[in-house]
Amino acid sequence: MNDTDRKRINKLFRKLLVRLNPPEDLTVSQWAERFRVLSSESSAEPGTWRNGRTKYLVDVMDAFTDPKIRRIVMVAASQVGKSEFINNCIGYIISQDPGSILFIQPTTIDAREYSKLRIGPMLRDSPTLAKLIDAARSKEVYNSLLQKSYPGGILTLTGSTEAHALASKPIRYVFGDERDRWATSAGTEGDPWSLAMARQKTFYNAKAVEVSTPTVKGASNIERSYARGTMERWKTQCPHCGQYHEIQWKDIRYSYDESFVHGEITYNVMEVSYLCPGCGALSDEITMKRQPARWEADNPSALINGIRSFWLNAFVSQWESWKDIVTQFLDAKGDSKKLQVVYNTCFGQLWENRGDMETEEGMMARREDYGIREDGSPVELPDGVLVITAGIDTQDDRMEYEIVGHGHFGETWGLEKGIIMGRPDSDEVWESLDKMVFTRQMHFADGIPLRVARSFVDEGGHFTQEVRQRCRDRQRMNVFCIKGMAGEDRPYTAPPKKQKIVIRQRYIGECWQYQLGVDAGKQVIMDNLRVKTPGSRYCHFPKRDDYGPAFFSGLLSERLTYDANKKHPWQWVKIPGHERNEALDCRNYANAAFKSMPANLDAIDAQLKRLRKLPVEQKEPAETPQKPAQSVPVRQPQVKPRRRSRASQFYEEW
Repeated sequence: MNDTDRKRINKLFRKLLVRLNPPEDLTVSQWAERFRVLSSESSAEPGTWRNGRTKYLVDVMDAFTDPKIRRIVMVAASQVGKSEFINNCIGYIISQDPGSILFIQPTTIDAREYSKLRIGPMLRDSPTLAKLIDAARSKEVYNSLLQKSYPGGILTLTGSTEAHALASKPIRYVFGDERDRWATSAGTEGDPWSLAMARQKTFYNAKAVEVSTPTVKGASNIERSYARGTMERWKTQCPHCGQYHEIQWKDIRYSYDESFVHGEITYNVMEVSYLCPGCGALSDEITMKRQPARWEADNPSALINGIRSFWLNAFVSQWESWKDIVTQFLDAKGDSKKLQVVYNTCFGQLWENRGDMETEEGMMARREDYGIREDGSPVELPDGVLVITAGIDTQDDRMEYEIVGHGHFGETWGLEKGIIMGRPDSDEVWESLDKMVFTRQMHFADGIPLRVARSFVDEGGHFTQEVRQRCRDRQRMNVFCIKGMAGEDRPYTAPPKKQKIVIRQRYIGECWQYQLGVDAGKQVIMDNLRVKTPGSRYCHFPKRDDYGPAFFSGLLSERLTYDANKKHPWQWVKIPGHERNEALDCRNYANAAFKSMPANLDAIDAQLKRLRKLPVEQKEPAETPQKPAQSVPVRQPQVKPRRRSRASQFYEEW
């Protein structure tokens, strides 16, 4: 044997001995600090992982290498590193304790995106992992976007709907991300998490990790899983009294300024502090984020079952400032959907559908007198109204309408609620609508009139084609047919579409139809009804018979409920005993008519002041507003192009 052969044999033996050596005795956090490299695609701070940046993750990661722990549950807000916790565990498995991994995302699309943006860059940029993946590739082991091979195991990524991936081969490690967004059933085979956990039964050393942002109280899978574990909260020491408390939204104090720019409210948050619930002392953000902190368990006995659970909000995040969180809250005020996002992703709290709707008695009590004119007649238009719109609901034997006044910052006034009896295909009904609604002029106390600027007519029911024809004939009056579209993902208003009109199987032309996201509109109405003080978004109602108990019974006839078994879990349902919802629909259509208009409220307000010979505040010239996409295209033959402004159109006959 020559020296070359001897060296080759020694090299082979050294490689063999290295493989026979047991892996280093490292925890996940120790492994991450030595071997993990953060990628620029998925991190604001690319480079070597530092445990000091996310101290709260150290115990969570190390629970994974605790032999007594079989399951970890983490409920976390955004921007706290929950995805990096998962990634570090996966990196540790590939490097230190190989075994097959099943990683489940809500959908297969989510799984592909996660693999592309997080798993792939981690395997590429962490040298220890890159060598192992390259070694697998050199042996022509199959690798793809949803499957990564490495010595000792395979990482499989899938969606919660893929039953065949969840119920076939044995798997030692199972990870579930964004658990509250999963399908309720993997095809027809039942709960996806139960199917995945069933694959671990043959492994004495199996590990399962369940992670999610919280969603809706009472319908959250991660909430139930958290309750089965140690129920640990990250608590920070108060620098004044030394007590440990979780930093929660209810203990945040802040001050801010409001400004109005182009009709929108913007907020400038100035100071944000934390009020210690123990001693009442105030501390700033920097101080609290530098204080000692620790996990404290409410249910430590769950360790017997090998389950640790953690709950974390964004107030401890190094990448989310308290000012940003408060600003997000202020921007979301009055919008339930936006508020839910803030509660879930920032406060780390479950959103509770409290069902705190206004009552009919409460709405009746807040009605008001709009005043009396000099001639003794009632005032039709209170001060503050700048634009009038109408919403018309179509029934087989009548047309119900409401005329609504709109002012600055979403403030509204109910002006008239009425019913016109008769079939929707009769001339008499539409002539009455022309007089009572479409060409209606209403007057302020000083006699200045406003016309109904736009009307939306529901085309639903058994007279769709007839409604389309009548609306087409009245497009010059700004009368348009609408179709309500249910679903929380539908936009409130969208650009109009042309629809065919077919009467007695004969095509007679086309009309413009607006499709409305009625669920979004109902949420706006219910949110606005909760506003208690006149001003922004407040709803005024007159003290008259047309706004009596029957009107408010219809306005409050539906409630938003959550049904996790449906594709769109948030559903508007009628409240028992409130079968008549025409008042709610009419208000919804009238609001949508206003939203679809390119109305310059400042210009209208100034024009009214000039007519009253009042001083007009001089402002710098604003840019000419562009015509919104939802306005009716001028190329249609029924509507002549107009050069005059919308404001002058409202007052052309004064």
